[in-house]
Amino acid sequence: MTLRKELGPMMRLAAPLALTELGWMAMGIVDTIMAGRLNATAVGAGSLGNMLFYPIAICGTGMLLGMDTLVSQAFGANRPRDCRRSLVNGVWLSLGITPPLMAVLLALIPAVRAAGTNPSVFAQFAPFLKVLTWSVAPLLCTAALRRYFQAVDVVHPILFAMISSNVLNALGDWALMFGHWGAPRMGLEGSAWSTAMSRVYMMLALAAAVLWHERKSGNLLFRVSWLPDLERIRTLVALGLPAAAQILFEGSVFALVTVWAARLDEASLAAHSIAVQVIATTFMVPLGISSAAAVRVGQAIGRNHPRGARTAGWAALLLSTLFMGSAALAMSIAPRFIVRLFIADPAVIASGAILLRIAALFELFDGFQIVATGALRGLGDTRQPMVAHLLGYWAVGVPVAYVLCFPLHWGATGIWVGLTAALMLIGTALVMVWWRRIATIPAAAAGHVQR
Repeated sequence: MTLRKELGPMMRLAAPLALTELGWMAMGIVDTIMAGRLNATAVGAGSLGNMLFYPIAICGTGMLLGMDTLVSQAFGANRPRDCRRSLVNGVWLSLGITPPLMAVLLALIPAVRAAGTNPSVFAQFAPFLKVLTWSVAPLLCTAALRRYFQAVDVVHPILFAMISSNVLNALGDWALMFGHWGAPRMGLEGSAWSTAMSRVYMMLALAAAVLWHERKSGNLLFRVSWLPDLERIRTLVALGLPAAAQILFEGSVFALVTVWAARLDEASLAAHSIAVQVIATTFMVPLGISSAAAVRVGQAIGRNHPRGARTAGWAALLLSTLFMGSAALAMSIAPRFIVRLFIADPAVIASGAILLRIAALFELFDGFQIVATGALRGLGDTRQPMVAHLLGYWAVGVPVAYVLCFPLHWGATGIWVGLTAALMLIGTALVMVWWRRIATIPAAAAGHVQR
């Protein structure tokens, strides 16, 4: 398996997954643009709500990332019944972790008030987050269904469900935020209800797609036990817990710095929120490539093909480099144009342009860290990425960001310099980890990762 031969299959898997990840962001972008039609305060409140919701909810989906390893390796080894048992227990795991995640989200609301958040921002933030909390269960179940599908090389239902749910979300925003078509005018809270309904729809669409595809296998899903398999759930947790912790470490940093930005003036918060939206959007492409890397590496391990696993990891890193390099160039050349797509406020545009130029410095490294994480997950290594994110963000990024933002009075610019330092360190470290681990792939292939 050469790099040239691997690029084709990798791109065919990564492209729909990257588009799906962009679809997740498209919901947020549409919500932000719609909020911008209300006022800058709505933009800041919505961003604050999302920055607190996603680290917790996506931490929950991180618990399901072990499905990438188990299902892709079972698929590579031609064990279809094992693939479906992992799907069933992934859904059970989703339902089991939903109540504690909802409790944590609701507890954040009084904590944000106590943190000294701008009162006008908090007034719109609180009802927004309360509504989003009800979408945790469908979000997690959707994640389980999606990880199963991609690990068995079926990606088009994922993309269809995402595109159609985006259409539903946009229509819901238009109706519920502004009171069109006889709906009540709910402002920012209407955006949360629209998002929640879209997530329920996506879960149902993917469930229907699974049932449809089961017809080709003679409904094998209905011939395996649907009872919880505690041993398999423990394996999923063992693989998923470090991945979830990594997501929590990263997401909580962005939540924390957004709370810090909320202590600044409203223009700085809006600029920070828009810059986060932009880099999160570009991040979705290497995130999709990362999922493809986990699947391709895992399938190669299941086939006992270590050279194929190595080639898949390097092909994914190459694709990420090409895309994130282009994104960094665009942020450097036209930052004002990009910010102006979201809002017309001159103060926000000026501040946001500075932040995007800083973000351009870490784009390549952001791609490195997430794609290397996916490749390592295909091997069953979710612990080293967790350690890298913990040290990079919390030992370096957060202290630097705080000192520059407040004691040195750099404001939002200081926050983003701290993030840049962290991502450069994490990206470099994880590529080095992948480089070292490829030497152990033959041993991993012999015993798989459940050791």
